[in-house]
Amino acid sequence: MKKLVHFLILFVIAHTGFSQEWQTDFDTAKQLASEKNLPIILVFQGSDWCAPCIKLDRAIWSSQEFITYATDHFILLKADFPKKKKNALLPEQQKKNRILAEAYNSKGYFPWVVKLTKNGEVLGNVSYQKMTPKGYIQLLESF
Repeated sequence: MKKLVHFLILFVIAHTGFSQEWQTDFDTAKQLASEKNLPIILVFQGSDWCAPCIKLDRAIWSSQEFITYATDHFILLKADFPKKKKNALLPEQQKKNRILAEAYNSKGYFPWVVKLTKNGEVLGNVSYQKMTPKGYIQLLESF
């Protein structure tokens, strides 16, 4: 039992140590981007209904390579639009996401990835691309 507890503690520490921090508030993301002088990667996704969004999350955002790179190179901002009632966001978050969509995803593409300056100016955008995390990082950096 003692070994199991130690294993679980180590697992939690290791897992949280390598997880990236996705922001959900644009003002917070801009503030962090300004403080760290980093661009913002804004991701529009439908986490519980959009197959390409789920593929992008599994293949790129959750990859150790992307997580490691993003920590020092991007501020990550997620605007999620789940459809299932059990995954519904709070009304305040839904409103924030709608405002972001009006400004940066007016055509309603999912997934839609927008690279922004620290001030919120668009540098480039892309949707799902079947590629390696390294390739996707290079694509984001090309903007």
